[in-house]
Amino acid sequence: MKLLPTLATLSCGVLLTAMSANAADYPVRPVQIIVPYAAGGGTDLSARIMADTLKKYLGKSLVVRNQPGGGGSIGTSAAVHARADGYTLGMSAQGPLAMLPHYGGVDYSLDDVEFLALMGRNLMVVAGCQGAPFDDAEGFVEYGREHPGEVRVGNSGAGGANHIAIEGFGSAAGIEFNSMPFGGASAAITACAGGHIDAVIAHPAEVLPHIESGSLPALLVLEDERIDALPDTPVPSELGVEFTWSAWKGIIAPKGLPEDVRATLDEALRQTFEDEEFLTRMAEMGELVDYRTGDDFRELAESDSATAEEIIRQLGMYGVNQ
Repeated sequence: MKLLPTLATLSCGVLLTAMSANAADYPVRPVQIIVPYAAGGGTDLSARIMADTLKKYLGKSLVVRNQPGGGGSIGTSAAVHARADGYTLGMSAQGPLAMLPHYGGVDYSLDDVEFLALMGRNLMVVAGCQGAPFDDAEGFVEYGREHPGEVRVGNSGAGGANHIAIEGFGSAAGIEFNSMPFGGASAAITACAGGHIDAVIAHPAEVLPHIESGSLPALLVLEDERIDALPDTPVPSELGVEFTWSAWKGIIAPKGLPEDVRATLDEALRQTFEDEEFLTRMAEMGELVDYRTGDDFRELAESDSATAEEIIRQLGMYGVNQ
């Protein structure tokens, strides 16, 4: 009669041992990375370069799955609500994580996200346009303050990262801009080159050719320090304005990952984002790698979310998709 408790104890021990071994062996099958945008875009291409490198450090292949829609919210939701076992990760970005929840219509918040690592950032450059009544940063700020609501600044879309960036800068600088959304950065830059607006905000790769050709002057880079690509272009703090902003993307997972799985992913992602081949391939694509740990990634996301919420409320766009 004493045999049954003994067998039960042995069975539990075997089960626990098996579970421990399984956890320690992670990963034992391919890992899926959900990209919340269509194939061929910058986020998708970055994810595929990362996957090629990450498999060296995880020891298993990675499968990139595109799940576009809802401005990135559909794929982000799928990643956040997947099983928290380390076999489904997400390549998410500033828009779906720090901005879309404030517009409403999404089924997640930052509290639902396991932040693993920040991969990179896309900087923001403000350039002057043909015929603008200023040609440098000081003139841009001075004219804007003296002519509230008159400076027309083009952006790549209403409510997007570029729109939020220029409105945030304006709020910090005491300037009321006339933000003008276009159907993408290319259309905004074309309008700028044609003198139809006064300034444009875009990523460096989008506007640098026009700056280097001399057709458009660079006014500001919304960073803490000047950047190598535009060494003569000031940053907001040089004008007494405390505001920075950049778009970013990083790796997320569902909340509740096992600690050993999380530790394995943390180390593999660190090695990936410091890998020379990975850095070279990203640089060739014009992507700025800015690796940060999960804690630092979360801190950035929470800070940008708070800033975005304030601006979105000021614009009267909070909860418009509810």
